[in-house]
Amino acid sequence: MAFLVIVLCFALATAIIARAKGSSFWIWFVIGGCAPGLGLIAIILSRREQAEPERRCPNCGKVLKLYVQVCTRCGADLYLPEPSEVRPGPDFRSPQAR
Repeated sequence: MAFLVIVLCFALATAIIARAKGSSFWIWFVIGGCAPGLGLIAIILSRREQAEPERRCPNCGKVLKLYVQVCTRCGADLYLPEPSEVRPGPDFRSPQAR
């Protein structure tokens, strides 16, 4: 019984941290319940989705995260852009750029 309470606490803590970072509450709740210590460490070390740098697709102009390799709008293969073409994610933009 005590083990179940501990697992539930780990799952809940993992899910709350995930939700604060912009990830799915329920997916991380399951991960935190299946691997109590590892799930919590994984979500603590993960990056916020809003912190990811962005770039524009050269074909259609859609703004995509830097890690995206194929444009979801036009299907173009995307290669690493020049550093001047990369813009910071929404969390790191100045208020004037928004």
